[in-house]
Amino acid sequence: MGIQKVTGMMKQKIRHLTQCVYAVLYNCHITGFIKGEIYQGNNKGVCVPGLNCYSCPGAIGACPIGSVQNALLSSKYRVPYYALGMILLFGILLGRLICGFLCPFGLLQEVLAWIPVKKIKKSRVTYYLSYLKYVILVVFCVLIPLLFQTPGFCKYICPAGTLEGGIPLVLLGDGLRSLIGKLFTMKMTFLVLILVGCIFLHRFFCRFLCPLGAFYSFFHKVAVVRMVVDESKCNGCGRCVRECPMDIRQVGDRECVYCMKCSEHCAQCAISVNVLQGKKD
Repeated sequence: MGIQKVTGMMKQKIRHLTQCVYAVLYNCHITGFIKGEIYQGNNKGVCVPGLNCYSCPGAIGACPIGSVQNALLSSKYRVPYYALGMILLFGILLGRLICGFLCPFGLLQEVLAWIPVKKIKKSRVTYYLSYLKYVILVVFCVLIPLLFQTPGFCKYICPAGTLEGGIPLVLLGDGLRSLIGKLFTMKMTFLVLILVGCIFLHRFFCRFLCPLGAFYSFFHKVAVVRMVVDESKCNGCGRCVRECPMDIRQVGDRECVYCMKCSEHCAQCAISVNVLQGKKD
């Protein structure tokens, strides 16, 4: 086994460990799961970087997408500086590294991908479908909150909200079971379809539907932390793009979630995560 393969595997283990740690940190209010109550402490006003439902009984922070939607709902009364400032800060500092290292729902998708079934390979079709998440960002996270005064993505789509908030609260709270209606049934259907999709398509939700990933992708060229290629080592074989399970066209582009697969398969050891650097000439 080549040294780059061993190094790549170690990077994957570190990344998966980081994902697990942050999933626990985001949802460490253990008594919430026991009592079926949502944490309401001061920390709840602070956004976490990844997609993690505010209504999860264990959540100690707010979801950035939920916070932005709620801020837009009240934007006629005040400018949502805090929510927009936090999500901009995350994007500028880390970009889509958040998707690969700090998002609990991203971790769940990767676990589902381990199920041994024949996978649907990436193609031109999946590449163009990856633009769908930008439509969801604009329509459900911006236009619907502004025009109809409702948090469109959280209310109608968000699978993390259904899994982390809806299901636990319904199971733990007897009074909520009688309130289950068509909307909850619809969101449960979406959740099941998305989870099944993740079994057959790597990070199905991230690639095609996640508005948070869409937002962070705008910072792939300017983020402080980014994937870089040492051109003095690169031989142009293209294996990095072929082996990447995401719909990238080059290392570190808008679809890159820092999964480190490219680094694992690079025989030249030309790919790394660096701070405040672009591609080396």
